[in-house]
Amino acid sequence: MSSTTLYETDFEAGQDNVRMLGFDMHNPVFFISSLLVVIFVVGSIVFPETANSLLGTSKNWAIANFDWLFMIAGNIFVLFCLGLALSPAGKIRLGGDDARPEFSIMSWFAMLFAAGMGIGLMFWSVAEPVAYFTDWYGTPLNVAAGTPEAASAALGATMYHWGLHPWAIYAVVGLALAYFAYNHNMPLTIRSAFYPLLGDRCWGWMGHAIDTLAVLATIFGLATSLGLGAQQAASGFEYLFGLEATLNVQIGIIVGVTAVAVLSVVRGMDGGVKLLSNINMGLALLLFLFVAILGAGLGLFGQVATTAGSYLRDLIPLSNFVGRDDEVWLHGWTVFYWAWWVSWSPFVGMFIARISKGRTVRQFITAVLLVPTLVTILWMAAFGGTAIEQAQSGVGALAGGITDVSLSLFQMLDNLPWSAVTSFVAIVLVLVFFVTSSDSGSLVIDSITAGGKLDAPVAQRVFWAVMEGAIAGALLYGGGTQALDALQAGAISTGLPFTALLLVMCVSILVGMRRDLKLRAATA
Repeated sequence: MSSTTLYETDFEAGQDNVRMLGFDMHNPVFFISSLLVVIFVVGSIVFPETANSLLGTSKNWAIANFDWLFMIAGNIFVLFCLGLALSPAGKIRLGGDDARPEFSIMSWFAMLFAAGMGIGLMFWSVAEPVAYFTDWYGTPLNVAAGTPEAASAALGATMYHWGLHPWAIYAVVGLALAYFAYNHNMPLTIRSAFYPLLGDRCWGWMGHAIDTLAVLATIFGLATSLGLGAQQAASGFEYLFGLEATLNVQIGIIVGVTAVAVLSVVRGMDGGVKLLSNINMGLALLLFLFVAILGAGLGLFGQVATTAGSYLRDLIPLSNFVGRDDEVWLHGWTVFYWAWWVSWSPFVGMFIARISKGRTVRQFITAVLLVPTLVTILWMAAFGGTAIEQAQSGVGALAGGITDVSLSLFQMLDNLPWSAVTSFVAIVLVLVFFVTSSDSGSLVIDSITAGGKLDAPVAQRVFWAVMEGAIAGALLYGGGTQALDALQAGAISTGLPFTALLLVMCVSILVGMRRDLKLRAATA
């Protein structure tokens, strides 16, 4: 039996409303979101100091008053996913009992890996472990910097930020979208996840508000990544070609790559983002193998064991926010990351939902949580482990600590053979990740603003691709010399309200699946 009958009657009424209102159901989300984005971009350019001050104030207020919410929510998402996978709801198949996966296990795993790789991982895989090891901005759990204990804690804390917690956030959104779209024939958009709680009000102003918030969170989360990518690419150009990594160069990179992203949007999924993604995955694998073999060597196995062991050892202490002595580190790193992952969740969640039809809830959660986490352990062990070894051994620039986070990857590669070649490959990786993130992100945002439609006009996707680049440029411009703080402020400010929304989403998933299981039992 299929579970698609649970909300069939109610949703058909919602569909009537959609047809009766025509584009009116979608227009409020598109126009409100685009208006707010344009106001932000223009305001940041005209009044950069005011914009930067407002962002900083918003970030500080959110951290000072709601750090507990980010921390508690992150833990709840992990426990929620584990509990759901082990419960009877784990047997529910996305798409109904007769649905079968569209992709093989290996293809599915590969795409989950692709979703987990991005500009952020390229940016932080060297800088973050070395920062923790050298006390660039606090150390995890106040471990003494520069000690063997600090090296171990640095790798474990980095994995804490890139492991189960972020992927649980993505799993919640991806599962909600897949379940209500495939099992109950609802639009593939955020508002659908709240139907068990809101009913037909999802198609009114409450649904508009939910989707608008999702759009703003997504576009600022993407802009944060694009801004980081521009900083890193500019640093790479400076390292290779002597081109000073000024603000103008960074914004020029954003303009250039956004233009390529627009071209990719026009070419479509197969001719654009799919082709670029395949190229990037191959380059990423080659760079990983190079660093693993010539950087870590046989020591990679020890670094993998250290990274995984430290992660498991410190998982609970790092998840606890009460009575922490490392508040500077907690606020500067963990709270920022949780907000950033939340802002990315509509983007990554929708991608995961679109490739996961036919999987059971248990398969979905197990794969989404474990596959990217295991792959990231390998990546962090190779890149972060190699960088920490250089810092410990007094080799290269990293021995003196972090001077410029965007330059850290190139400083690590500088001490390996063929550094000019590998640094150029790294720059290409960052730039192509930039393009694919912008292209895929514009697809997701456009789908949300179009009420779940995937066939909206190309011009709308072009608009959102341009706006993502514009926000990234505005954040860098408004932040000036404190551009990294401005990027973090943008993610935290939009991530806060969406965190509360995701907690309600968990309740909605439980209500929907409980009704589904009751219906199954009654008709068995």
